[in-house]
Amino acid sequence: MKQGLSLRVSQHLALTPQLQQSIRLLQLSTLELSQEIEQMLDDNPFLEKEMEDLAAREDFGLAQEDTVAVPSEPESEADVWDGHVDRVSEIHVDTASEAPDAPPDAAGVAESWDGDGSVEFSPDDSEWGGDAPARNNNTKNDDEKAQATELARNQESLTAFLHRQALSLRLDDTDRAALRFLIESLNDDGYLDDSFQTLAESLAGDDLEQCEELVHRFQVALGLLQSLEPTGVGARDLGECLRLQLQAIPAETQERAAVRACALEICKQPLELLAKRDVKRLVLAVGAAEMEVKVAIALIARLEPKPGRRFIDVERNVVLPDVLVTAAGVDRQGLPQFRAMLNPEVMPRLKVNDIYANALKGSKGDSHAGLQQRLQEARWMIKNIQQRFDTILRVSNAITQRQKSFFIHGELAMKPMVLREIAGELGLHESTISRVTTAKYMHTPYGTFELKYFFGSGLGTDSGNNASSTAVRALIKQLIASENPKKPLSDNQLSDMLKEQGIDCARRTVAKYREALRIAPSNLRKTL
Repeated sequence: MKQGLSLRVSQHLALTPQLQQSIRLLQLSTLELSQEIEQMLDDNPFLEKEMEDLAAREDFGLAQEDTVAVPSEPESEADVWDGHVDRVSEIHVDTASEAPDAPPDAAGVAESWDGDGSVEFSPDDSEWGGDAPARNNNTKNDDEKAQATELARNQESLTAFLHRQALSLRLDDTDRAALRFLIESLNDDGYLDDSFQTLAESLAGDDLEQCEELVHRFQVALGLLQSLEPTGVGARDLGECLRLQLQAIPAETQERAAVRACALEICKQPLELLAKRDVKRLVLAVGAAEMEVKVAIALIARLEPKPGRRFIDVERNVVLPDVLVTAAGVDRQGLPQFRAMLNPEVMPRLKVNDIYANALKGSKGDSHAGLQQRLQEARWMIKNIQQRFDTILRVSNAITQRQKSFFIHGELAMKPMVLREIAGELGLHESTISRVTTAKYMHTPYGTFELKYFFGSGLGTDSGNNASSTAVRALIKQLIASENPKKPLSDNQLSDMLKEQGIDCARRTVAKYREALRIAPSNLRKTL
């Protein structure tokens, strides 16, 4: 073969360090971005935070209790004993400084039970019962939200609450230490996950005699722990937690005592029977009348399966939105207009240290090449963060314009939309839109939602148009909320009702959407 030289011209994409950093910053959440900036501030002396006058800020009116909207299933129980900011300025994006496009990315019935924690042991009980809000309570009003926010600011942990109660007990040093150790060993729900033997071995190691002594001390301390508030704390499993709460309920009459005894027997049975509300098998297992079992199940359903729930720091569930949507007047047809603006609370204020930069500018030679590189990294960081927020704002404005009906009428008016539509409108790649909409949140008049929430496939309708899957889920949730608790709607019935409204939705699709909304099937929603 004859050898020779030839020239060939070709184009290829090279991911420079600056482009790699831009892509990485784009997919970070607000918290992750903050951590990245703190790390850069520690490592790079040329980068510093820009001081700002916080007193000049105006309150945007964004309540801190706004959380990501999570669908919850309706619940209804009858009474048991009756038998049945800076002023937000919009950033004008220069198309010449838009974020660089990124290459495409490489490519049964749950047998659980949850109650609403609404049983009151006594009229003056302020630590447990009525004050413990239901996790799926759909009737929370603004006052309750304000109480939740106040609780988040003055949060007392479960361990601190129990330690404070333990101070009133007259115990010797050994028993007090054992009780303190058990309190510190509880999980967030108030359960004692580890066995006594495991706890003893973690302290005594291979010393069998000392382990036996510790196990005995823990048994005594457990009784003291379970006598504290909230009732049910220190249980080893759900059955024991429910039994502790049932035993604390006063039974003034013989009828109440019988129902409580029946409920205690039910809690000794396999809990999957209770989760499925299998009344027939429970009647055979506990040897009680069917009506008595139904009343006992209703009593258990009002207990708190997670005693430590109300002590969990609710601030961990607070989401600080990246984008704020506000009304911007009305159009020619009289319909309200909306615009998206960046939340100043999440925008970092960074700048290059002028003193260090000017000092380096006057130096010559290769001795400061490393410092020149760090200065360039600081400038890249600031530019890439600006590009990140510019891209988020562009995508958010595009979403706001396409989903205008959602901001006016709510989720029932959501339109089908896919990433490709926004990518084509903005001239970006779908993978870029995917990165922008992941772990980024938008505050709207109807709550705070992840940007991905506004995207959804479409279902065919009789009119030939498409209905958004998000709107269909909202409609399913609405239909279930208005159903007869004694005759809940099955998935087939829901599918038929949707078809009557012109939405072609199969039963399996209804089941998938219902499960996504965390709504139980009809047999578990039925009120006994």
